[in-house]
Amino acid sequence: MGDAKRKRFGAYLAQLRRDAGKSQRQLAEALCRASGTASVTRNEVSRWERGERVPDGWLPALSTALSVSLRTLERGAAHARGTDTGTDRPSPAEALAYFLPDRVDPGPLASNAGRRVGASTAAALTDRAHGLRLADDFIAGGDLLVPALRELDGAVRLYRESTHSEETGRSLLSSIGEIAQIAGWIASDAGEHDQAERAYRLGISAAREAEDLALVGNLAGSLAYQLSNTGREDAGLGLARAALDEAGSSAPAKARALYLDRVAWAHTKAGEAGPAMRALGEAHEAMVAEDSQEAPDWAYWVSPEELDVMDARVYTELRRPLRAVPLLQEVLSRYDSTHTRELALYLSWLAVALVDANEPEEAAQAARRMLDLTADFASDRTAKRARIVLSKLEPYRDIPEVREVLDGHAA
Repeated sequence: MGDAKRKRFGAYLAQLRRDAGKSQRQLAEALCRASGTASVTRNEVSRWERGERVPDGWLPALSTALSVSLRTLERGAAHARGTDTGTDRPSPAEALAYFLPDRVDPGPLASNAGRRVGASTAAALTDRAHGLRLADDFIAGGDLLVPALRELDGAVRLYRESTHSEETGRSLLSSIGEIAQIAGWIASDAGEHDQAERAYRLGISAAREAEDLALVGNLAGSLAYQLSNTGREDAGLGLARAALDEAGSSAPAKARALYLDRVAWAHTKAGEAGPAMRALGEAHEAMVAEDSQEAPDWAYWVSPEELDVMDARVYTELRRPLRAVPLLQEVLSRYDSTHTRELALYLSWLAVALVDANEPEEAAQAARRMLDLTADFASDRTAKRARIVLSKLEPYRDIPEVREVLDGHAA
């Protein structure tokens, strides 16, 4: 997890540098002037931005050079080093400012209306898409939905109201597709499923026009996942399989593993255990297959550990707790505690699996941790999972540990 934290902080520094209108070399020169030495090179700045190093001693100078508060940089550096305690979770506004500094409102992006835009503008929009994805790791859908929809609206207006080359146009369309995917995911987490479906379908249209088949698969698979989870299991299964087929066998390995995981979940929700298990196996095979293609940025979170989580969720849904519990316990033992929603969701699956394994006391312990994490977290996903967990515990109310959880979280 440490490498991922440093990379997130590095991506944040790179975005701040670009917002300040500086190249890596110009930033290095500014830091040298501020310190009165010549000890910072462009290569060193590049290492920071790739997440290979954390620029601890240079935070005050970076604060000045990039016009960002020192406290914000110190918080991010502490998180990147893994020395933050996790007890002082930043507010949604602070977290959003971290990943989408300044220009949260898309107005400046649309200010290019009627003017020709080029590769640098397309790259800036790509950065915004990635920043929004990173923000979703830490902020609940209910708190992030309005900024996400503003980002999507700004991206669409930028494309429609500017002129650009064919290559730049494709890049802008791909970014619109990426922003639409994460906006749809955020809307779904906020319980706004109609809004999510509209965002996904807009993104599919943009990605197809950009001829970005891997992104089409991600968008269609995301919509399929929502359909499967909202009582439209047959439609979800059909779309999940279509997403896999449209992306094709040449899709990057991580992307194909993700599509197969969604197929496995769709089969599970449709009550088809055999096909679900086969799809899980194929997902793991895809993950370890030799791959000549670089994984797309939006697949940064796909990993063997995440596949293990989906395995465990499928096993739990199929009432196979002896398989689910060890997997979830292993993943949770090393999971990044700052990712509140995902941690809570994984704990909810563990609690359900433990009930099915006839271990209600341990289930109550996992449930209490999950419920405490999400007491003030504006996520429809975690709220629904909380209700499922409490209903699973109800038959064991006569056990003191269970009764304490049920009475303490009755609302």
